[in-house]
Amino acid sequence: MQWKGKIIGGLVGAILGAGHPIAAALGALLGHQFDRDSDAEGAAAGGDPQLVSAVFFRNTFTVMGCIAKADGRVSEAEIQAARGVMQQLNLSPDQVQAAIRFFTEGKQPGFDLSGAVGELRRVAGRRHDLLRIFLELQMRAALSGSDLRGPTRPLIQRVAHGLGISGIELVHLEAVLRLQQGRARSFVGMPAADKLADSYRVLEVAASASDAEVTKAYRRQMSRHHPDKLVANGLPESMMEMAKQKTQQIREAYETICEHRGIQ
Repeated sequence: MQWKGKIIGGLVGAILGAGHPIAAALGALLGHQFDRDSDAEGAAAGGDPQLVSAVFFRNTFTVMGCIAKADGRVSEAEIQAARGVMQQLNLSPDQVQAAIRFFTEGKQPGFDLSGAVGELRRVAGRRHDLLRIFLELQMRAALSGSDLRGPTRPLIQRVAHGLGISGIELVHLEAVLRLQQGRARSFVGMPAADKLADSYRVLEVAASASDAEVTKAYRRQMSRHHPDKLVANGLPESMMEMAKQKTQQIREAYETICEHRGIQ
């Protein structure tokens, strides 16, 4: 069954803005960079993208089920959180049924969490961007389902460790996702000070950074979350929409900082 289709579209999103000179220049730059590097990076990362895609999809929901059952039972909130992720990914009816089956598999007492995480890390090779997305999906479900209470947080930390993701990255991810809770995906309507602070967090750069450092951080984030690049590296296509939303957020964050600093 092919899963390469929507997962990246959901995480990586739109463009800096119609007619924006920075959008045109950076779009051309990133497109050229992707065309030049994707083949070499795919080969170096190791693993067949179709295999990575299948393992990514299956383990996304088995691990999610395991984490939801961390306290011995799966609450209605945790079930709705998992269904919310499926909805965000725009899964087809067949994909939803497969996701539910994998989620149920992960809830079983004998489920090997370390084995599932290790399998994904092994087939993904050096595709760190995919591992970050995997962790983000787990964190989204855990925050909505249990707010990381009880044994949930230690399990999330265990997953991050198994993926080779640092504690600092995990803390940053939680902070960004918590900021998004209860807010619209867009920055529209947000107080200016909050909008600017969130923008720096999204780009993972300090407010004291130079203009050049901000631009470098923006390019790094856009390259990391480029939908086509992620799909080519094995991200299931069913997650494409989420990837597009992520890039939209990155672009909005950069535009906000540029406007505040007067960067042309």
